[in-house]
Amino acid sequence: MESTSEKIIHTALHLFNSQGLAKVTLRTIAQEMGISQGNLNYHYKKRDDIIEALYHRLVKDMDSSMAKIQQSTIGLQLMYDISSAIMRNSYEYRFFLLDFTQVMRENSKIKKHFKDLTKVRQGQIIGLFNMMIEDGIMRKEKLPQEYYYLYKRIQIFGDFWMASAEIEKDQIAKNIIAEYLEMIMQSIYPYLTTKGIKQYNSINWW
Repeated sequence: MESTSEKIIHTALHLFNSQGLAKVTLRTIAQEMGISQGNLNYHYKKRDDIIEALYHRLVKDMDSSMAKIQQSTIGLQLMYDISSAIMRNSYEYRFFLLDFTQVMRENSKIKKHFKDLTKVRQGQIIGLFNMMIEDGIMRKEKLPQEYYYLYKRIQIFGDFWMASAEIEKDQIAKNIIAEYLEMIMQSIYPYLTTKGIKQYNSINWW
């Protein structure tokens, strides 16, 4: 049987995803569950406590997905699988990306953790680029910090693609992930060697 604490988390996630942070308070969550706000406050005193709990679940889910994927062979399929896992996990907790700036402004703990996590992800992705260069999949840099800036473009895209999708489309559905995932992969295409292009054409698309 699901505990009250778990029910609060699941209810909050549903409400945050469907209505956005601005419209969801502790009272909103309590009313949706049919419990008193006092009962909810026993488990989570502030809305930020719930948001932090959800954020750390998202990070845990991403880490779990990454751990499975990183056993794969270095190459474009690995790059695709990493991007796909991050985007699919982000969709399940999509309010973070839809209200990204608000979360970072209002919660210093999440902001610090996210910045630290971004540095780790930067090292992982640039490390993957370097290994693909050594393996002849990607060409060598032609401009100063060329691959660092490629990573930064991918990072910015990853942080804000969902907000852009919500503006352009009437409703965000899971099937849009494939479209935006292809945008990320095509951003890498101009940097590929002949070997890399052959590998790109053999990617097992989600």
